Amino acid sequence: MFAKRIGIDLGTANVLVYERGRGVVLDEPAVVAITERDNTVIAVGDEARGMIGRHPGSIQVIRPMRDGVIADYLITEAMLRYFITRVVGRFNPIRPEVMICVPVGVTGVERRAVRDAAEAAGARRPAHLIPEPLAAAIGAEIPVGSARGHMVVDIGGGRTEAAVISMFGIVASDSVRVAGDRFDDAIAQHIKRRHNLLIGERTAEEVKIAIGAAIPDLENDPIAQVRGRDQITGLPRTISVRSSEVTHALQDHLSVVVQTVRRVLEQTPPELASDVIDRGIVLTGGGGLLRRLDELIRHETGVPVHVAEEPLTCIAKGAGQALDYIEVIERALPTEEESLIGEGR
Repeated sequence: MFAKRIGIDLGTANVLVYERGRGVVLDEPAVVAITERDNTVIAVGDEARGMIGRHPGSIQVIRPMRDGVIADYLITEAMLRYFITRVVGRFNPIRPEVMICVPVGVTGVERRAVRDAAEAAGARRPAHLIPEPLAAAIGAEIPVGSARGHMVVDIGGGRTEAAVISMFGIVASDSVRVAGDRFDDAIAQHIKRRHNLLIGERTAEEVKIAIGAAIPDLENDPIAQVRGRDQITGLPRTISVRSSEVTHALQDHLSVVVQTVRRVLEQTPPELASDVIDRGIVLTGGGGLLRRLDELIRHETGVPVHVAEEPLTCIAKGAGQALDYIEVIERALPTEEESLIGEGR
């Protein structure tokens, strides 16, 4: 019996698992429900997300990942064990070979925490790590092994990461803790200030998906009906929100995303920058699906931009496929010791 080979996109909002030969076999929210009394895990993934805003005081619903890194080690380990067991099987004695994604800007300590959590959850030792932009590029079928520059911008739940990649190595990169979750929060805060209506994170996300846009469309300004609790009366109320309002609420965060892309382009060597202009920037991650975001980045940078074919699954798919290139990837990336030296400078 051969060990299963799986890639894991351990995101702030969702966890995706890709199995070689089967594709993406699991896609569930990175949410865990535990009891207040003894921290017993009672639900993970979809079941736990369904409890958000609806659970009694005796239960906590937690997102153990924050801004792309582990915020609660023990709960992350329990979540990973649950997902790995779902894919591999409860009684399979052979540990799977695992490639797990980490943000490009994480510290050596944060990398070790992810590796330790994966190994404690059932992955074969050593668990392999890959920077998210590199995994996204591989999953988007970009030829990153060639001696040419390719630029990827991944906008997930907790972080936006931009990187220029050549020969499996990251030449220039930047990472900011502004992405989908901050977009949702900005929408919720805007509706609270403008309409005196309190809404939850799920409702804010639904508004973003339904009518959110990076550039306003004055000719076609769609409207969404939003339900929440009136801040003054405390009673349920439904309001109408225009797409242009959502665009206005997102402007500050979108500006941060654009500046991140610009900084990476400024760090890129001229020859590789020329390649990026020829091939364009590829957007991945759920945030890349925001309407007209590609147009905004194209307008601000002058570089062609297009969204990957399957932006939500690129990272998990790329992590699984990267197991075929472990030696080449590890040669191209800095060792933990080199990373720690860089962090100390």
